[in-house]
Amino acid sequence: MKLAPYLFFDGQCEAAFTDYQRILGGRIEAMLRYEGSPVDIAPEWRSKIMHACLELDDGQMLMASDAPPEQSTGPMQSVHVSVTVKEPAEAERIFAALAEGGTVTMPMAETFWAPRFGMLSDRYGAFWMVGCEPATG
Repeated sequence: MKLAPYLFFDGQCEAAFTDYQRILGGRIEAMLRYEGSPVDIAPEWRSKIMHACLELDDGQMLMASDAPPEQSTGPMQSVHVSVTVKEPAEAERIFAALAEGGTVTMPMAETFWAPRFGMLSDRYGAFWMVGCEPATG
């Protein structure tokens, strides 16, 4: 079984996924626009993203689209995308990059469960938890 977060943006999906690829790595496998699809959509939304998929190096995926205003479910407040890496420096790098232009809700710090952990909402409204695996051995 595979689970993949699916985010809905208000018109900024392409910019968000370009940033996420730069920050997280991987490859954008899909960036399909409403234009050319059978979906009946307002002219100003035709260039927006109907489906995007970022496949990360470990085979995990992050997916998203732009939700037209009449289909929007509102801000993405109830779900956080969780990213866990092995090295504290990598957790710090990812956290700082995602936080740029966003809002830090829990600063990156050592916790009782992880050497580094922090929470934020990015400039696109997506919520993130970034952490580092505990050292073993």
